[in-house]
Amino acid sequence: MQHDLIAQARTWLAEDPDPETRDELAALIDAGDTAELAARFAGTLQFGTAGLRGELGAGPLRMNRSVVIRAAAGLAAYLKAQGQEGGLVVIGYDARYRSEDFARDTAAVMTGAGLRAAVLPRPLPTPVLAYAIRHLGAVAGVEVTASHNPPRDNGYKVYLGDGSQIVPPADGEIAAAIAAVGPLAGVVRPEDGWETLGEEVLDAYLARTDAVLASGSPRTARTVYTAMHGVGTSVLTAAFARAGFPEPVLVTEQAEPDPAFPTVAFPNPEEPGAMDLAFATARRAAPDLIIANDPDADRCAVAVPDTSVEGGWRMLRGDEVGALLAAHLVERGASGVFAESIVSSSLLGRIAEKAGLGYEETLTGFKWIARVDGLRYGYEEALGYCVDPEGVRDKDGITAALLVAELASVLKEQGRTLLDLLDDLALAHGLHATDQLSVRVEDLSVIADAMARLREQPPTALAGLAVTSAEDLSQGTDRLPPTDGLRYQLEGARVIVRPSGTEPKLKCYLEVVVPVADAAGLPAARARGAELLAGIKRDLATAAGI
Repeated sequence: MQHDLIAQARTWLAEDPDPETRDELAALIDAGDTAELAARFAGTLQFGTAGLRGELGAGPLRMNRSVVIRAAAGLAAYLKAQGQEGGLVVIGYDARYRSEDFARDTAAVMTGAGLRAAVLPRPLPTPVLAYAIRHLGAVAGVEVTASHNPPRDNGYKVYLGDGSQIVPPADGEIAAAIAAVGPLAGVVRPEDGWETLGEEVLDAYLARTDAVLASGSPRTARTVYTAMHGVGTSVLTAAFARAGFPEPVLVTEQAEPDPAFPTVAFPNPEEPGAMDLAFATARRAAPDLIIANDPDADRCAVAVPDTSVEGGWRMLRGDEVGALLAAHLVERGASGVFAESIVSSSLLGRIAEKAGLGYEETLTGFKWIARVDGLRYGYEEALGYCVDPEGVRDKDGITAALLVAELASVLKEQGRTLLDLLDDLALAHGLHATDQLSVRVEDLSVIADAMARLREQPPTALAGLAVTSAEDLSQGTDRLPPTDGLRYQLEGARVIVRPSGTEPKLKCYLEVVVPVADAAGLPAARARGAELLAGIKRDLATAAGI
């Protein structure tokens, strides 16, 4: 076994085109570090929710040039098998370690395979790539990014010509084509022959961002903005300037791209401590709201002044922003279908129903939401919002930020705030309180064990609320294809449990709905919602053994 592992590593080493990972792997072989070698050679990175994603390093279970070249070769073979020979593939990348190298390798492979390749001019937000695919008439797109993962990670997100991320059966067919790639020496990789796009593709995207705002709407809201060490600053500030909003006050420590993400443990606005510098900046600048993007700027976080919380600022939950944007679009007379994933708040369905609009629930991820027929607006609780599906069929943290700023401006002119509108929604539809139990693991078997335990012994009650139905989503439903998840309906509550598709996490999504008779009853309803959520979280953790 040990001999086989060393032989496998030597074979990989012999064809690795990257001096950095060659040196890393040679050192492990020389040291006889079989534990580390086993961790890297126990399989291959698989296409998940967002294509490939993993830790940088040598070996088939890490992100490196060898893995990327194989992925690109498999994608090229798939596209040619679909009759797309000579078609255009657009490639974007963020500012993480090795992102530009992986983008260049992808362009070389596509060119060598007889496709045309065009690379975005510099590290830019993922939504710019999603826009460029349709704008340029491409047959596919690749974004090199690990979104909000830790600094040591990178990833490879694949879109098809409709501008949406891949879904079955394409993901499986691409994975099979990748597995069929022979020795890397057989993958043609010319030194040039692809196009590096100019700023005009970004200009076209920025011109499109104007479409999300109502003509003549107020543009007075003042913002503090953080790019979380990612690529959002230049694009968001340009979009705000075009729209006529006040120039955002930047969180200077996080404004420029930095792949080390030195000020945050995890570069995700949802993670504890990630917004601390933004809150500190807001306490000095006294804006109307804080807007944060994740490092590839496809997510948008919002925080608002709130005197009832320590520090005076409160981060809104993704479900709260999702409902606010929906209410704003309804007020503006939107037509079409509102959509969300099953893990997001049921409040969106109630808003759509009252407005006489279509409503759809999908599996987790914008690859599903973006494919809803007649989509006008889609969101997911993990801070993702699609507010211009004709322009970007994916979540877009730039256009979402513009729409939030417009809503805040409209309310400001009325002497009201985003929190006031949330109160209105609670009175109209009941208080929808959501929370998440998220467990990050080192050992993936912990997640498998928890799912198995819940399947074998589903809870009958949580926080004193009876479980009225328990669904195993791996069997599929009449509305949803199969996925690894469990859904529990309770009396006045809902719980969904699923493994994350992009991180080593077990995620449990909780929602309770508390009726509210009048404004005077809101504080008691909020207290009751918080109490129920805490109880559900406690009882669910016990039931899952986590």
